[in-house]
Amino acid sequence: MRSRTWVAEVGIANAAVLATQSRTALLASEYRPRDLGDGRIALSELALGASRELSEEEEGAITDDADGLRIWVGEDAFDLGIAES
Repeated sequence: MRSRTWVAEVGIANAAVLATQSRTALLASEYRPRDLGDGRIALSELALGASRELSEEEEGAITDDADGLRIWVGEDAFDLGIAES
């Protein structure tokens, strides 16, 4: 069975923050954002669900509106796209 993974280019520093310092980074591995290197992060379906639970003020919060699915770090939003695996 294929599972969906969402990927965003967030920059090297932001990828490190999301993978190690966000609230979801403290959860079990399947719920954490993964730093893919080169400033990219990946979220599994479970990690995306966990990130959706974050408040707007938290690093890694997810919004899904007319601008699309995005992940936030500070005041910056980054587009998330699906990568089938």
